[in-house]
Amino acid sequence: MVLWIVLAVLTAAVAAVLIAPLMKAREPVAAGADDGAAVYRDQLREVDRDLSQGLIGAAEAEYARAEIGRRLLAVAGKADGSEVSAAAAKSGSPHRLARSAILLCLPGIGLCLYLVLGSPELPDQPLEARLANPGNNIALLVAKAERHLAENPNDGAGWDLLAPIYFRSQRLADAENAYRKAIALQGESPERLAGLGETLVAGRDGVVTEEALAAFERAVAMNRNNMRARFYVALGLEQAGRTGDALAAFKAIKADSPPGAAWTQLVAEHIAKNGGAQNDGAPATATKAPGNPDAEAVAAAREMAPQDRRKMIEGMVDSLAAKLKDDPNNIEGWLRLVRSYKVLGRDESAGEALKTGLKTFPPTGEEGRRLLALAREMGLSLEGVSQ
Repeated sequence: MVLWIVLAVLTAAVAAVLIAPLMKAREPVAAGADDGAAVYRDQLREVDRDLSQGLIGAAEAEYARAEIGRRLLAVAGKADGSEVSAAAAKSGSPHRLARSAILLCLPGIGLCLYLVLGSPELPDQPLEARLANPGNNIALLVAKAERHLAENPNDGAGWDLLAPIYFRSQRLADAENAYRKAIALQGESPERLAGLGETLVAGRDGVVTEEALAAFERAVAMNRNNMRARFYVALGLEQAGRTGDALAAFKAIKADSPPGAAWTQLVAEHIAKNGGAQNDGAPATATKAPGNPDAEAVAAAREMAPQDRRKMIEGMVDSLAAKLKDDPNNIEGWLRLVRSYKVLGRDESAGEALKTGLKTFPPTGEEGRRLLALAREMGLSLEGVSQ
C-alpha cells in the first residue's frame, strides 16, 4: 500500500510541474482593432499635411476626412465584448486539451509500464519478515543474531556462534568482545581460548601479546592436539627472544603433525629461523619440493654469515616466484611463497603473492581457503581481498 501512495504522490507532483505553465491567464486581444485604427489616424495626418502644402483644396480635404472618420468608427465598433470573448475562448482551447492529456495520459502510461515491467503481485518484505527468513544471506543472519543478543545478552551460545563470524569478517573489536562474553558465560574451551588469542594477534598486526600467549597456553593445556594454538605459543616464544624454547616448541609441532599437514613447511621455516634444520623433527625425504633448499644448501647456509644467508634465501624465494609465474597452478608453491615473504619481513610482497595466488585459486575453492587461512595465521592484511 505504501508503494502505491508513493507512486501516486510522484505522479501528482510531475503532473503539477507540467500543468503549471498552462494555468497562467492570457490577455484576450481583439484581432486587428488597434492596428486598423492606427492606420486611419495616419491617413488623417497625411490629409492635413497635403492641405497645408497646397496639394489639395479645402473641399477635397473635408471629404477625405469624412471618409476616413467613417472607416475609423467602423473599425472601432468591431472590437466589442463578443469578439473578445470568442478570441479568448479560441485561444484557451489548446491549453484545455494539453491539461487533459497530462492528467489522463501520464498516470495511464505509468500504470501500464509498471504492470508490464514491475511486480505488483510481490508482497512487502519489512525487516521483521526478512530477519525471520534470512536464507543464505550472511548479513541478515548476523543482523538476526545481533538482534537476538541485544535482547538476550546472557546467551553464551549466541556469542560463541557469532565470534568466529566476526573474526572472518575482520570485525576484530566485535570478535574480541564476543569471545570474551562467550568465555565468561560458557566457560573456557580450547576453541574459544584459541579464537580469542587469534583475534588479539590479528588486532596487533601479528604480534603475540602476553594476553594472547596466555590464552594459547591455556588452550594447549586443555587440548594438546590444537596445533594452531601450539604454533602461536611457539611464535610468541620466538618473538620474545626465547630462541631455544621456540625451537623446541616448533620441533615438537612438526613431530606431532600428520603427514602432509598444511602447516608443515611453515613450521620447518621457523625451525630454521631459530637455528635448527628444516628437516628436524621429521624424517628426511628424498623429494625436493619446488623452492625448498636441499640438505647441501641448508648445510652451506649454516656456515654463512647472516647477511650472506639472507641473500641466499631471498634468491631461492625469488626463484620460486619466477617458477610460479610460469606455472601458477601450484598451491603448495603459493603457500610457501607467502610464508617465505612473511618470514623475510616482506609483508607487501607477501600480500601481492597472496592476491596473485587467489587469482588462480579463488577463495571459494579449497585451495583458496587454504591461502586465506594462511594469511590470517600469519597476520597478513586481507584488505582488498575478496573472501
